Amino acid sequence: MSLPRETVLKELGLWPRWQLKQRAAAPAQQEGRAQIIARMDWDELTHAILQCTACPLHLTRTQAVPGVGDRNADWLVVGEAPGAEEDAKGEPFVGQAGRLLDAMLAAIDLARGENVYIANVLKCRPPGNRNPAPEEVAACLPYLMRQIELLRPKITFAVGRFAAQALLDTDEPIGRLRGRVHRYHGIPVVVSYHPAYLLRNPADKAKAWEDLCLARRVAAEARPAASPGP
Repeated sequence: MSLPRETVLKELGLWPRWQLKQRAAAPAQQEGRAQIIARMDWDELTHAILQCTACPLHLTRTQAVPGVGDRNADWLVVGEAPGAEEDAKGEPFVGQAGRLLDAMLAAIDLARGENVYIANVLKCRPPGNRNPAPEEVAACLPYLMRQIELLRPKITFAVGRFAAQALLDTDEPIGRLRGRVHRYHGIPVVVSYHPAYLLRNPADKAKAWEDLCLARRVAAEARPAASPGP
């Protein structure tokens, strides 16, 4: 059952509307916030992301970027964070990197919005496209966790080091994570390079193709995913 709007906003630190949080929430507050997020439906979750002030990135964003695609998709593609174009348009993976991702999906007969949902770990752009800070990942991760729980995909395709490390709770380099199947709360995860990296390093596109083929095989073999546990 949906929670009263004011209750949700208060728990997320969005009430009163004009209140600005200059620091990330304390651990106990984060835990309570994560529990509230874990009960949200899709619309409540999207609204919470768009209004979020849980870390200082809200002070520099143009808009938050919740995600885009089919909410009943078998495929979830997870990237790292919005860039300048994503921040302007409110959609993940646009521009050159987005076009490459679309071409990669088309190569295995998938398309943006058709059996594919696309999201980032961070929902707001880090200034200058710098690397995500640990406290920013911690503030945003409950949103992604809820998206995964609502979606229950057959396969999660994590592109880029920060996406893979955040999902798998590891500091292993991407070169050691790719090429095998991982699990996130029982859901298969395949790791690959970020399309932006592939634009700079086209020689690694062959490895990304191998990763895509692995993900396709895993998705084809997967049973309907169980709801992720705590």
